[in-house]
Amino acid sequence: MTYIGLLKKILQLNITTKPKLNKLKRNFCKSNNLSQLPTDIKLLAELKKQSKKFSSNQYQKLAKLLQVRPMRTLSGVSILTVLTKPWPCPGKCVYCPSEADMPKSYLKSEPAAQRAWLTKFDPIKQVKTRIQALRMTGHHTEKIELIILGGTFPAYPEKYQLDFIKKIFATLNGQKSCESLEQTQKINESANHKCVGLTIETRPDFVNLNLIKHWRALGVTRVELGVQSLDQKTLKTVKRGHRLSCVKQATRLLKNNGFKIVYHLMPGLPRTKIDRRSQTEKFATDEKVVRKLFTDKNYFPDQLKIYPCSVIKNTELYSWYKQGYYRPYTTDDLLKLLPRLKKIIPPFVRLERLVRDIPAPSIAGGSQMTNLRQILADKKIICRCIRCREAKNLKLNQVDLTTLKRTYLASGGREYFLSFEDRKRDKIFALLRLRLPTKFNPKTTLASIKGCALIREVHTFGQTTPTKLKKNKTIQHLGLGKQLIAAAEKIALKQGFKKMAVISGVGTRGYYRKLGYELGEDGYMFKKLKKSPLLNITVIPF
Repeated sequence: MTYIGLLKKILQLNITTKPKLNKLKRNFCKSNNLSQLPTDIKLLAELKKQSKKFSSNQYQKLAKLLQVRPMRTLSGVSILTVLTKPWPCPGKCVYCPSEADMPKSYLKSEPAAQRAWLTKFDPIKQVKTRIQALRMTGHHTEKIELIILGGTFPAYPEKYQLDFIKKIFATLNGQKSCESLEQTQKINESANHKCVGLTIETRPDFVNLNLIKHWRALGVTRVELGVQSLDQKTLKTVKRGHRLSCVKQATRLLKNNGFKIVYHLMPGLPRTKIDRRSQTEKFATDEKVVRKLFTDKNYFPDQLKIYPCSVIKNTELYSWYKQGYYRPYTTDDLLKLLPRLKKIIPPFVRLERLVRDIPAPSIAGGSQMTNLRQILADKKIICRCIRCREAKNLKLNQVDLTTLKRTYLASGGREYFLSFEDRKRDKIFALLRLRLPTKFNPKTTLASIKGCALIREVHTFGQTTPTKLKKNKTIQHLGLGKQLIAAAEKIALKQGFKKMAVISGVGTRGYYRKLGYELGEDGYMFKKLKKSPLLNITVIPF
């Protein structure tokens, strides 16, 4: 039996699970005197090569079964992470490593960092190799969410920033050379690999209105802020170099201009150089920080990355650790603390990460477990955050769908979180973030969006599905996003707003044009609002 015969046998036996597939593979090897099972990647390559021998439905069924690590694209997009070149960081944080030939705070042993190092941080090679890897493992790459790592992005020379991002867009477009950034972005609107979201990371004290205007020209839609802690004494001890007022101001600037915001938090940081606090006292400090995120109106991030503090060699914290001044959290500590932190996370926040992916040999002190989230999930310890409730591959006919509205005040504006969820609020299928500013302030808001309501995010979950496969009626192609946009327009109209602005990714501009939006200044999509019958929203008090 050849590989093509094996593929046809899968269809004939109606195999839909990996265990049954592996059993068939073993029988295949036994029948053909093969010592090694054919990998799913090899079978996917054969499927693509022999695609004409299968109907469209047969091809999709086989591709779905053979897909490697389907979780990569179950959030509705394909994540593509690239790193900027090594560059000095303005920070002097005691916990931050400075490894030669790496951007500050990143280690060559980390998977994403290692991939970047192997390509000499060339953005073209990084994008090409990641797309190739995703496609080889059976993932669609039409909708790319791009994340640029490397520390404080605005600390790099502006010319380098522009060139780096221009090369990324050109590579997504399949171009060998770059035109102007504006022309390159225009091409990406209809490219095979559309950039639907672009993320950078920075220290809070670098954010200002001029930079925000620059980021909009680059196509940035989301910013990761290295907050680390909301305890001022802790920030001073670890030599973070900025006060909480910088976090508040950065958050207000970003929200007023429509950006999505991710906070990096680092539980377990020392509160004094010689930190003699008990485990109970440390837990209390970290819980207080997370509670403050969602009770103090100056914060309220949209997403969180929780990176418990680890001791890395060649850091000032390492010397404190060796002298006995500092004790990091152990794995047992974190298995007690993290469930308590997860319980605090509201249902309109996505908990992106629970631990940083640092290989054990690089950690001198602290937990070396990188799969703590999975361990907690196996123990049935989940939370109400968006990531824990994403619909993934669940079908709509399996749930009783409802529409929800949650509202809260944050950074001088009213936020609306609209969503499609099941009646028990256990699964979320689509969401929208709407911001209604209370008043215009030229010091915190770009003039181009004066008087506008702001759509900061629209996201439909489920397996990433190319536009050409709309007829398959996956979650992504049932019009849930359009209904939420219509609801947001209705809310904005009722509150007296005459115009809506959307901070859309370059690759989603075509989608918004079909809904009556037009590209305007600073890369926002604009629409004059008109009255129209729209869906009802059930109000859930927050």
